[in-house]
Amino acid sequence: MTAGAIVCFYLVVSRRVGYIRLGRQASPKRGAQHYDEAGDEYDDSEGDSDSDSDSDSDSDSDSKEKAHLSSFSANAALASEAVTSTEARRGLEWVYQVFGHRKLLKDIRSGLMHLVIFYGFIVLQFGALDIIWEGISGSPLPFLDYHWFVYTQELTVSLVLLALLYGGFRRYVERLRRLKRGWKPSIVLWFIGGLMLTVLLTQAFNRLQDAPAGGASLYVSYAPVSSAIAEAMDNAGVAPSAGRMLYEVFWWLHYAVLLSFLVYVPQSKHFHILTAPVNLWLRRRSPPGKLAPLDLEDEEAESFGVGAIEQFTQKQLLDLYACVECGRCTNVCPAASTGKLLSPMHLITKLRDHLTEKGAAITSKSPWVPAFGGGGSVGAHVMHSDAPVLWSAGAKTTIEPTMSAQKGAWSLRADTAPADAALIGDVMSESELWACTTCRNCEDQCPVGNEHVDKIIDMRRYLVLTEGKIPAEAQRAMNNIERQGNPWGLPRAERGAWLSAYNSSEAASSPVPTMQEAAKRGGDDRPELVLWAGTMGAYDQRSRKVLFAVVRLLQHAGIPFAVLGGEERNSGDTARRLGNELLFQTLCSENIATLQRYGVRRVVTICPHTFNAFKNEYPDFGLSKSVVVEHHTTLLERLVAQQLIKPVHPVLERVVFHDSCYLGRYNGIYDAPRNLLRAIPGVKMLEMERNRENGLCCGAGGGLMWMEERSGVRVNEARATQALSTSPTVIGSACPYCLTMMEDGIKLLDAEKTVRARDVAELLAESVFG
Repeated sequence: MTAGAIVCFYLVVSRRVGYIRLGRQASPKRGAQHYDEAGDEYDDSEGDSDSDSDSDSDSDSDSKEKAHLSSFSANAALASEAVTSTEARRGLEWVYQVFGHRKLLKDIRSGLMHLVIFYGFIVLQFGALDIIWEGISGSPLPFLDYHWFVYTQELTVSLVLLALLYGGFRRYVERLRRLKRGWKPSIVLWFIGGLMLTVLLTQAFNRLQDAPAGGASLYVSYAPVSSAIAEAMDNAGVAPSAGRMLYEVFWWLHYAVLLSFLVYVPQSKHFHILTAPVNLWLRRRSPPGKLAPLDLEDEEAESFGVGAIEQFTQKQLLDLYACVECGRCTNVCPAASTGKLLSPMHLITKLRDHLTEKGAAITSKSPWVPAFGGGGSVGAHVMHSDAPVLWSAGAKTTIEPTMSAQKGAWSLRADTAPADAALIGDVMSESELWACTTCRNCEDQCPVGNEHVDKIIDMRRYLVLTEGKIPAEAQRAMNNIERQGNPWGLPRAERGAWLSAYNSSEAASSPVPTMQEAAKRGGDDRPELVLWAGTMGAYDQRSRKVLFAVVRLLQHAGIPFAVLGGEERNSGDTARRLGNELLFQTLCSENIATLQRYGVRRVVTICPHTFNAFKNEYPDFGLSKSVVVEHHTTLLERLVAQQLIKPVHPVLERVVFHDSCYLGRYNGIYDAPRNLLRAIPGVKMLEMERNRENGLCCGAGGGLMWMEERSGVRVNEARATQALSTSPTVIGSACPYCLTMMEDGIKLLDAEKTVRARDVAELLAESVFG
């Protein structure tokens, strides 16, 4: 029996490993950017951790600019002192995740429950060995203090039983929306509960069979539970001979449940016990959300992107078997929370089911050993239709309609072979793929290190580059960017018009120079800092106000800088997130060539999407790592701290701050905008219930800024509702996309008379200039 269980366990694990190995090897990164991982978010110390050691000019002006602009070298030195080894830091983070349950404890109740079960199982392995050994040899294992050992075992068993009861309560009584229900999720509760009860009963009947004559009490303080059960049995008249028989029954039952559980684990979601630690160790070392480049010049490539399950990388396929189906990802997803069909948990589980079925067909090796729990089924699991999500929650967020729609649509189709099930269409519908805002809240919440967004982008790439499929609004935006350099299709020649508008305004203390003008002047006074206006700042009238505020503040602080004007190109972030890698790489190459032509060494931008693309993704295509890229909030925060900018005029506003996903979850910048708001006299800071790393997306990321939402409630309306619940007078932001979406949300909720959306730079400028 033991050998059979071990063989079954080995076969199941080895076959699933074989399915994972069907995936492709990850391509080596071109010019991969160094990434010193510090937890889940890219820790750049609010954007200041890049070294600026390339600056070797000894001139007074250069020294002054370095003092004004950054303390990058000092921060890097401090980081080096704190963590001397990147690998050591990565190993420490792995220990925190696996043994410290850092992610799980974000939900303190379920985190503690899992912590008890996790460590309970580790402790109880010694007890299982003791029970098995005593049943075979007739004597317990020779632990140093056996009574203390027995006490810890019984205490642990009791705690695990309580944790199981709470787990069942949360799933079936409290009925958390993110948790699946039915008979399958309860199997593990019965397995673990059975193990715990057979431990106690085996020990109890072991005491009963050795009961001394004369009616002496069987209760002992070092075994409070099992001895109490033995005492109760003895008082009920159960004879020692019956105790001996029942001891053997429950000993064998405990052993049988233990071996059955061993066989069951790798054939269920509890395979994560083995795969999650490996998945966490192999997690990305590059900045979160950084997309892998496509080699578009590969003449042997038959397609681009991922159109079949085996085209994912092996690490991406490992993600599928690491999933524990806790639903935390779906619970925070802006698409699932607002009535779209996309559910990150179902993305992973559907891909896992498809991999298991197709892997079995390709390898001719059944995933089930022995053939139970699906071993006799024929056909393939598919989405029966692009299921409608029935929405009735108004502007509130709830995942229940999406969970119900996914459950109803995913089922077995007997007439479809696994090899014939299309990854895009049968497994993942196109509406699911186009609903993702790429906010990465799902990845931030996942306790096993799964990465959802890159899988969606890979499938979008296949649709766009290989099949030429893209929603009409997104296609129009792509065409406009390709032809005119902006999603609206406004004339390319107007990109630099903002500069003339600013220079002719009353706010301008002096004309803003362009890099072209500075290059013509020659000399050593060419500014190293370029203010990148971005497409929103250059064309959108509302975002121009933010750009003007930043320009005015930089001039007030005496920071030498220049702009590129009409030489800028779209950053390509929208194109890349929509799957058009070709357009992104074209724009990226043009922008890098411009920066290199002028020897630009520092870039500051008002757009987190541009900031993320330049800082984390452009280095793959030739942007020098010595080019320091910064968001305007971190630069302004430093200038305020150095008292080069002094907010003195009170701004009497109640400001609730909305976090940009590409500033926060992608780059770890949460404090800089808040510190700016705190520095403004008169501002009262408010926080939404979902803030910082758990903030809800505005709905504009992933290219959705240029697409319509046709199901459920609009994401920006839901987020604006959350903001208005704090009774603010201003919804603060640090992103042109977020600013636009919050303004639209305020209009949808008819709150324009009492609430405005403003960038933190606008509030700071009002306090500085009055």
